[in-house]
Amino acid sequence: MKPQYLFIACLLIGCQKPKPADQPIAATPQTQTESIAAKESFLKTDTISIADYGETSKDNYILAYLLDQKADKDSIVTSKYLLDFYQNKTKTTSSKITIKGTDKGSEWSAIYGLGTENAKSSPFVQVSFGYPACGYNQNHYLYYLKNSDIQLVYDWYTMSDSGWGSWVEFENPSAKANPESFYCKTVSFVPDDNDENMGMVTHSDSIVFRLNGDHYKKQLLSAKDKTYFEKKMSFDDFHKQE
Repeated sequence: MKPQYLFIACLLIGCQKPKPADQPIAATPQTQTESIAAKESFLKTDTISIADYGETSKDNYILAYLLDQKADKDSIVTSKYLLDFYQNKTKTTSSKITIKGTDKGSEWSAIYGLGTENAKSSPFVQVSFGYPACGYNQNHYLYYLKNSDIQLVYDWYTMSDSGWGSWVEFENPSAKANPESFYCKTVSFVPDDNDENMGMVTHSDSIVFRLNGDHYKKQLLSAKDKTYFEKKMSFDDFHKQE
């Protein structure tokens, strides 16, 4: 299997935990970043090991502090987190995120790179959060780290259920760890209503990210939320190409 599909494959087949009957599918997340002002009290602390395609670093990790968590009248939970990034066991930078639509039992994970280059030398870190079961949304955050500077380049969510679902694929034509530009698109594969062995593949939201100084700027190349490619194919054929 090609390296760029390892992360996606984990989402598609990693459905070991049963889905609780009393928990609905998570709402579409809404994420925002905030400036770090001062230390706050923490409700919970998680350590996120950063993986490099099977090899987990002991010296590079993230501490995720739960700052606040509230449920609205519809029982949708909003959580605020502070992420402290450690390189060589030394804290280098921080970021705050707010996630709307979190589920009890959600877990963190992180990997280096875009999935298309030598991850060990990549300045990119993909951080994921969600309940580890089919039918639940997973929140994802692509960070660009340069020394003590950090940028949340892109955030999105995925959902998988027994090989069907929606996710984001990155493309890095240069194959460089620190590319001047790279791309991503949203891929969906949904079953046919009349044939459970057939499905429809669609692509939408094609985006290019270009390095401008020390930060990446994104540009939408297709109409937002509009399909620009679709193809009907069997379940087996779709997963063979991965």
